[in-house]
Amino acid sequence: MSSEQQSRSRRNRPAKPALTKQWIVEVAAQIMRAEGLEKVTMRRVAQQLDTGPASLYVYIPNTVGLHGEILDQVLGGLSLDSDGSWRQQLDRLLGDYTALLFENPGLARSALVTRPTGPNSLRLFDLLMGLLLQAGVSPGQASWGADLLILLVTATAAEHSPSRPDDVESPEEAAASSARLQATVQGLNAESYPALSQHAEVALAGTPAQRSSWAIRSVLAGITATELPNDLSHHS
Repeated sequence: MSSEQQSRSRRNRPAKPALTKQWIVEVAAQIMRAEGLEKVTMRRVAQQLDTGPASLYVYIPNTVGLHGEILDQVLGGLSLDSDGSWRQQLDRLLGDYTALLFENPGLARSALVTRPTGPNSLRLFDLLMGLLLQAGVSPGQASWGADLLILLVTATAAEHSPSRPDDVESPEEAAASSARLQATVQGLNAESYPALSQHAEVALAGTPAQRSSWAIRSVLAGITATELPNDLSHHS
């Protein structure tokens, strides 16, 4: 091909749109929903964007930071319904947060190791802290309590949500898994597992929703009843 033909070929090729942080995160989120979060790497996103990984580092420092940006984008869908008491609002907010984590496989595990610095992550913290302040606790209890509630819900979602979209259990598979767990616990040796074997029925009782609600109530009771350490109490 002559130099004139090469020049004409380059001019006829459509120009790629300029990279932006928002575009990078949107493409990363698409990969996550289609293939799972573990497939979301700087190299994979760059390939999808038809560019080199070095171009992405201008906007996002590393893969962990990229996962944090996806989390923050997902949290943008949260809103606070102000109807009802502070407790009812808190239950709905945490329920919506849990649902978002379950709808995006793998994201809960990433959230456990990602320091939340995005505007939507901070907004979730601020909303929870505000609701706890409405409950009448000190600012210190409210701030530490909001952190604890987010950790509780995130860890619970990480334990029960799938890593990849194709790992989602069908109702039949979930029932079979539950049956296997019950059979295992009920068949434990009483000498080796005295407490669990004696109380297997209550240990296995309750739906996931009931257990989650109980955990949140338990943590809330502790938040409202437990003061900060003495050397920090003056900040409250």
